[in-house]
Amino acid sequence: MKLVSVNISLAKEVEYNDKIVSTGIFKQPTANSTVVNQTSIEGDQQVDLKNHGGEHKAVYGFAAEHYNYWREQLAKPYLKYGQFGENLTISGLDEDRLCIGDRLQINDCILEITQPRVPCFKLGIALDQKDMPKRFVQHGATGIYFRVIQQGTITVNDAVRTVYSHPEKLTVQTLFQAYFDKSFENPQAIMQRAANIAELSAEWQEKVQSRL
Repeated sequence: MKLVSVNISLAKEVEYNDKIVSTGIFKQPTANSTVVNQTSIEGDQQVDLKNHGGEHKAVYGFAAEHYNYWREQLAKPYLKYGQFGENLTISGLDEDRLCIGDRLQINDCILEITQPRVPCFKLGIALDQKDMPKRFVQHGATGIYFRVIQQGTITVNDAVRTVYSHPEKLTVQTLFQAYFDKSFENPQAIMQRAANIAELSAEWQEKVQSRL
């Protein structure tokens, strides 16, 4: 895996459904070395702290490979990294392989996988597509939220490597599909496995318990 883009933004106010909404989703790539601290990335502003940021969602990563799919689906061939609101665009960040509780290292920074992303309406604002949250969920390539185990400095083109694999081996995509896909076979078994993973975010622990 490789870090191909680091994306940050300050809050921006936009009009949505005749209301003014403040959001930090309009992220732009930065070429500078960037400090990852305990709850965010330096230079990035998290607006809705109920749904973004905090210990369990300090950093959001999205696979560079997902862009090819969405460029075609949205007829936006020039879609730039950061458009999905991700802090880190990483090549090879595979939700079907990486698991809740796995740890990734970028330079001296260590991140721990806490949950899949559940998109809100602001993704639709960012991509000028009101049905985007629904389409995003249906596609199932969610990106990954991380907590920060070790603060550090990261730079574009840094290698990203797995330094710890959680023994439960519950992939991010499997958990997401078991929760959202009504055709998923035996989702209760997945919920039970997830409930035993201490590294799972508090938000998803509540989701899992609601299904159990």
